[in-house]
Amino acid sequence: MLRDLPDHLLSEGTSWFTARDAADAAGVPVAHVYPGLKRLADRGQIFSPARGFYVPIPPEFRTWGSVPAAHFVDAMMRHLDRRYYVGLLSAAELHGAAHQRPQVFQVMVERPLADRRNGRTRLSFHVRSPLAEVPTEQRTTPMGHIVVSTPEATALDLASRPADGGGLDNVATVLVELAEDDKLDVSALAAAAESSTVSALRRVGWMLERFTDLDVTELRGPAAASAPTMLDPHAGRRGPIDADWGLILNASVEPDA
Repeated sequence: MLRDLPDHLLSEGTSWFTARDAADAAGVPVAHVYPGLKRLADRGQIFSPARGFYVPIPPEFRTWGSVPAAHFVDAMMRHLDRRYYVGLLSAAELHGAAHQRPQVFQVMVERPLADRRNGRTRLSFHVRSPLAEVPTEQRTTPMGHIVVSTPEATALDLASRPADGGGLDNVATVLVELAEDDKLDVSALAAAAESSTVSALRRVGWMLERFTDLDVTELRGPAAASAPTMLDPHAGRRGPIDADWGLILNASVEPDA
């Protein structure tokens, strides 16, 4: 029976299914399965973060109306046939450096994809191209694995778009935590910068030199190779120039203690 499908799938360790899977299990045409799936969703037993893609909700998460994004995002992106990686503050949290738990699960994609919310779980998508060049690693989750930017690529992504990282103060806080936990390798930062921007490298180098004990001398050459750019991309262009880092210091930055 379709009503027993979520618990049956969970008992077998299956973390997602399609409408076709449900129809095959119930022995009915696909067109006939949607009313039953809606009833399961209304009862809080499943949710659908993408068309034709369903996630059974274990009893311990049924008050959420969903499950944590890390449990299903890899399967969902494969269902959508989209390259991705978990980035920004969500990646920082997975690396142990999110000063405050992100309110949304941030995912990097090559082409625009609509944000979505299911129960307590919120997904936001940020365009970053090309993704194939960004250093990533796999992380094991309770339901499989996810692709996550490396600590170095995470630092550069946050510096590239500080507004998506809670502002420069919060980005600096994350960088300090990554450095204090020995999660950042300067040579790996230089390599990751090849798939990022000069502005991001400059901001990362400047903040690490200012707020940590890391020796970032290796980053100065490539960082200062062109005309100065702004420390804060959302502030005005006025401010003193730091020649070592090629930055217009148009904002004050202070990581949280």
